[in-house]
Amino acid sequence: MNWDRIEGNWKQFRGKALEQWGKLTDDELDTINGRREMLSGRIQELYGVSKEEAEKQIERFERYASERQSTPTDRSARSESRAPQR
Repeated sequence: MNWDRIEGNWKQFRGKALEQWGKLTDDELDTINGRREMLSGRIQELYGVSKEEAEKQIERFERYASERQSTPTDRSARSESRAPQR
């Protein structure tokens, strides 16, 4: 998943962002509105981390969001393909 998709669906991802970075407020998440640079800056300020560390955290968040974004039919199809043959 690329960040454009997260930005375009920010309302869906903002709850996940709040779980990841609990120091962010609802107002800050509204202001960030999916903009990666703003998110990175707030993470740096609130958590006292370097720009590089903030980017690493955002990359992990992207991967997590990508895994959670798969549709239920995608998951069930994967489960069925792994089911033992009788």
